[in-house]
Amino acid sequence: MKVTCPSCGLVGKVTFEHVYDASTKVVKIRNLTKTFGRFTAVEALNLTIFKGEIYGLLGPNGSGKSTIIKMLCGLLRPSKGSAEIFGQQLPCKPMMQKVGYMPQDTAIYLENTVHENLQFFGGVYGLPKDILEKKEQEMLRFVNLQDWRDSLVSTLSGGMRHRLSLACALIHEPSLVFLDEPTVGVDPELRALFWGYFESLAEKGVTVIITTHYMDEADHCSRVGLLRKGRLIAEGRPTDLKQQTQTQSLEQAFLSLTRGNET
Repeated sequence: MKVTCPSCGLVGKVTFEHVYDASTKVVKIRNLTKTFGRFTAVEALNLTIFKGEIYGLLGPNGSGKSTIIKMLCGLLRPSKGSAEIFGQQLPCKPMMQKVGYMPQDTAIYLENTVHENLQFFGGVYGLPKDILEKKEQEMLRFVNLQDWRDSLVSTLSGGMRHRLSLACALIHEPSLVFLDEPTVGVDPELRALFWGYFESLAEKGVTVIITTHYMDEADHCSRVGLLRKGRLIAEGRPTDLKQQTQTQSLEQAFLSLTRGNET
């Protein structure tokens, strides 16, 4: 069923009705903790995320969302605890072939063209030439960069670079995708397109883990984890969290749950 979200205006399926595969654990996190000196960025996190989910890590800036993603991608070593992806204890380099990662700060090569960036990232993941050419065209259409295929990335706007970064993360058809603030700087029409694509990935069995501080987007997730100061304060389907707190939006639910955790 296609709907228009009343809070954010995005058009897409009601993803929380999507039945994901709860028999297959893709990500398993136990007591995951990351400290920087005396500062605790993530504290004793426990999560299980299943095949075909769009799982949203929600919270304000500084709540630990990006730190969690970086630990799961092997870019940061946990201070305590453990994490498994596809049943493999991290870090595990061979398993990372199945993973796509779009960082919050666009990690693409500014002095290369859009085409050269897509070719490079596809080549890193070992895509054969014929498949890579097909996937490049698909990604260019998806992020609406066909007319800039031969443009230097340094000449593109920040939003266009962000779109290219997303395309590079998805070009090898990963089974698990980490998207760190993928819709920052993206116009509303393209945001709707992105979420529609994320939903289509989940329908194919791809697990999508997305971070955002835009609470209105979370209604498009199958489940969400609400973070505050590095701690998970609540988890569940968006509708369930709103019913639990008797609120009309996830932003209101977050504020209510925050007050509850402070008492």
